[in-house]
Amino acid sequence: MGSFLDGKGANTNLMKPTDTSDPDYFHKVVDCQWACPAHTPVPNYIRLIAQGRYSDAYMVNRASNVFPGILGRVCDRPCEPACRRTRVEEDPVAICRLKRVAADHRDDISDRLPKKPAQTNGKKIALIGAGPASFTVANDLAPLGYECVIFEKLDKPGGLMRSNIPAFRLPESVLMEELGYILDMGVELRLGTPVESMSALLKEGFDAVFVGTGAPKGKDLGLPGRDESNDNIHIGIDWLESVAFDHIEEIGEKVLIIGVGNTAMDCCRTSLRMGAKSVKVMARKPRAFFKASAWELEDAEEENVDILVNHSPKAFVHKDGKLTGMLFEKMEYDLDAAGKITDQRVVGEEIIPCDDVILAIGQEN
Repeated sequence: MGSFLDGKGANTNLMKPTDTSDPDYFHKVVDCQWACPAHTPVPNYIRLIAQGRYSDAYMVNRASNVFPGILGRVCDRPCEPACRRTRVEEDPVAICRLKRVAADHRDDISDRLPKKPAQTNGKKIALIGAGPASFTVANDLAPLGYECVIFEKLDKPGGLMRSNIPAFRLPESVLMEELGYILDMGVELRLGTPVESMSALLKEGFDAVFVGTGAPKGKDLGLPGRDESNDNIHIGIDWLESVAFDHIEEIGEKVLIIGVGNTAMDCCRTSLRMGAKSVKVMARKPRAFFKASAWELEDAEEENVDILVNHSPKAFVHKDGKLTGMLFEKMEYDLDAAGKITDQRVVGEEIIPCDDVILAIGQEN
């Protein structure tokens, strides 16, 4: 009931009609869909999976996210903490894994994907970097008639999806299949072709340039002993790339990972697969401040990775030019009722022996 008649016979509105002119309204009323950066309609594709309609569920995903098979394995799952099931149960619906179910059990969907039009519109677009950003732009523009050319300095496509996500989490076959759907739209891929001059690129007749180079530069840690121990100190994303392209095949028996983000989790688990016997992840703050997802931490600990909290790096320890360990300050923190740090202090020092250190403390472009 939206209205009633007052004593004078006038129509008095109690509630205005819902304003649905903003499309965000339909996202916000579904918590998991609103939490998803792509606003993928989660309940829709889960219903389709329940009906065994895996191909339809995959296509619902792909409308807002062009890599369902990839994200079904590696997504950070912001939808799951928002899931309404946590109001009545401890755990949310396994939304991310259901996305993978749809991808792994679908039929051939090639005939359901957009196609390059018979006549292009005459516009040429250069896309720098063969990672998820450029491929997504090409996916949207190629069916509209734009001629898209992707430039990549490496000899394989995928960007950080290939170089920074270990193959045990994201198999190459899954990556190449979903990239292939976009290349099949008539997108040209030029591998081993770094772009060193934007002005020179524009002279090739491109009407626009999209820069999709991401944040491929890992941050370093300029502590005492850094230069003397250089050979055994690695930048996380560079090290993962070297593993992905078979440039290195082993690492020392005792490895320290500095940082507790998702890249650090990939580094520690990859170290085990490269032959490390003891892997420790060193965290400067308590666990509540970790950036890594809870499931990433659980996977690492299930593989016997040690996670040490309240250890702040102070120096690299070396002998005769060889890394032998790291010196850490042991920290204590005071927290307020909201869990925020109000004070901190150093309560001691500790040297932890190691053969190699991998720095996973952030990235920049």
